[in-house]
Amino acid sequence: MIEIGLTSYLLVAACLFSIGMIGLFLNRKNIITVLMCIELMLLAVNINFVAFSHYLNDINGQIFVFFVLTVAAAEVAVGLAILIAFYRNRRSVSIEDMNSLQG
Repeated sequence: MIEIGLTSYLLVAACLFSIGMIGLFLNRKNIITVLMCIELMLLAVNINFVAFSHYLNDINGQIFVFFVLTVAAAEVAVGLAILIAFYRNRRSVSIEDMNSLQG
């Protein structure tokens, strides 16, 4: 049986974080894609928390992941509600259109 070490998890997390960062910088037109890239980056951080928690034989990292996932879910829910309201008013989810918001 092959044992998967800490390095493998860290490489997967680094790849996910890099994909999220590249997607964030390359696509600044659509806010939904930006939110998806931020979620990818949060997922990479969660993988690091779980990997180090397992490696150090400590449960605190895994508990912290639940808090991060809760905050991320709330962020997505609020973000999508704002996007739906914005789309109803402007018929667009483009970031350039959001620069004209006043308030």
